[in-house]
Amino acid sequence: MSDGGLNLDAFGDLIERPSAKLRREAEGRRARIGYPVQALGRLDDLGGWLAAAQGRVPVTAIEAPKAVLFAGDHGVAELGVSARPAGSAVTLVRAALEGSSPAAILARRAGVPLRIVDTSLDCPAGELPEEVTRHRVRRGSGRIDIEDALTREEAEQAFRAGMAVADEEADSGTDLLLLGDISVGGTTPAGVLIAAMCGTDASVVTGRGGIRIDDLAWMRKCAAIRDGLRRGRPILGDQLALLAAVGGADLAAMTGFLLQSAVRRTPVILDGVVSAACALVAQRIAFRSPDWWLAGQASGEPGQAKALDRMAMDPLLDHGVTVGEGTGALLALPLVRAAADLAAELPEVPEPAPAGEDGDADDTDDTAQAAITEAT
Repeated sequence: MSDGGLNLDAFGDLIERPSAKLRREAEGRRARIGYPVQALGRLDDLGGWLAAAQGRVPVTAIEAPKAVLFAGDHGVAELGVSARPAGSAVTLVRAALEGSSPAAILARRAGVPLRIVDTSLDCPAGELPEEVTRHRVRRGSGRIDIEDALTREEAEQAFRAGMAVADEEADSGTDLLLLGDISVGGTTPAGVLIAAMCGTDASVVTGRGGIRIDDLAWMRKCAAIRDGLRRGRPILGDQLALLAAVGGADLAAMTGFLLQSAVRRTPVILDGVVSAACALVAQRIAFRSPDWWLAGQASGEPGQAKALDRMAMDPLLDHGVTVGEGTGALLALPLVRAAADLAAELPEVPEPAPAGEDGDADDTDDTAQAAITEAT
């Protein structure tokens, strides 16, 4: 859909699939390594995917990954659909900035820079560093059960902010992106988007969240998703309007981020249900874009499973980690790094020389020929 200067249809033309030719070349090289095919399991498939995404055979090691977390608060949390208080995402952001959150600890130990992008936290912008808040669209997103999360102009601003972040990372040499979110109430709009895209009922996609909610909260969340679906289904064909009505600034920004990363040929590891919902919207905009993404983990959220199934994506890990905030993507990173290292460094085994091409074979042939000559 075109909206002034933002033409979503253009992504379909700009995004190309990773090189199938180079993936075949990578598979050919793998066949010349002295280990049986599939002896390395999923690592073989990842090696071929990386070769296609990087555009080279053999692949190079993952040297400059970056974890990018989009942060925001959602008005729907006022209904008690989350285990955390409404408007409290800033406490999670502070923990990540201080290095005490699970994602921050994993990122530090893995040597991965952690970038947080505030699109709609419900706190004064001055409470956080300027590099965190410079892409902020608004303070909090609207209650999607009764009102739009954003105006259309705000949705475009958020979408463009995500695109800008993807460009900044590509320009700085980032070779692998890990995408996550820091939000309170974010899994509810994610459920609405997934149910709308997949044509399912609210109960099919309603999960328990990162901190498990009880049955009463689950029923409130299911009702909120149902009400959001009533508002979102009529505008399913206009993805920007959909993100404005039943998404939020963080989800709109993540969708733009995913699409522009694919334009810039930068692979992305997805985290949980929120990033999966944004990926599903991005797929609707540009059907080739999911070829640039990996699903880091199965979070146990039914909405995520539905979205990944629709995109034919198989999670790398399934350890029951529900904390979110990019943790699942960070846990999957060592596996992707291992695949790159093996594909880059395992040597090819020389093929044995055919008979008659080495010195011993020639000597044998000469002796035989001499015997035949002497006999005649």
